Amino acid sequence: MVILSFSVALMTRADFGVSMVVAPAYLLHLKLSPLFHFFTFGMAEYTLQGVLLVITALAVKKFRPYFLFSFVTAVLYGFLLDGWMLLVNRFPADTLLLRGLWYVLGLGLGAVSIACFFKTYIAPEVYELLVKELAEKLNKPTHRVKTVYDCVSCAVAVAMSFAFFGLWHFEGVKLGTILCALVNGYLIGRCTAWMDRRFEYRDALPLRRYFS
Repeated sequence: MVILSFSVALMTRADFGVSMVVAPAYLLHLKLSPLFHFFTFGMAEYTLQGVLLVITALAVKKFRPYFLFSFVTAVLYGFLLDGWMLLVNRFPADTLLLRGLWYVLGLGLGAVSIACFFKTYIAPEVYELLVKELAEKLNKPTHRVKTVYDCVSCAVAVAMSFAFFGLWHFEGVKLGTILCALVNGYLIGRCTAWMDRRFEYRDALPLRRYFS
């Protein structure tokens, strides 16, 4: 969660377009924060993920108690994101090179953090929970389902940008968002394969039954 929230803050600072997964929440934040000054990016994240949690239960036609843990993860992530945003907003970003550095670093760290999430029984964010549940239900590789989900999120973000800020106005959704949608699933798959070759995963604590 620490790495993932840091990666999102870095990509936001780069201003090449946030990742397609968080783009809807970011747009919701941009739209509502002028009216409600307390409505932070992190709050937008766990508010939207609460809605997505309901959609997840409907999509897989079941509700498991550990789904609620995903919302707890989302809230913790939201607080971390707000903290990182305060810090990362101080990073210099006045040149194309620096912005590119923050974007690439954010993209890479995001892929690593999500690959790590998929290796733990602790409930991931609702975004990853939906991907995980759909991959199991459809019996498809997780990274392929992730790529499809990312592209759908990107399309939703574009529609929200047009609805909130005017037709053909791309706010928060830019070329970096499109690139992330295309390569994020692949990067997660490569990170997972690299980790599988080098590590063996065991439960450190006997808590799996509470998350399944």
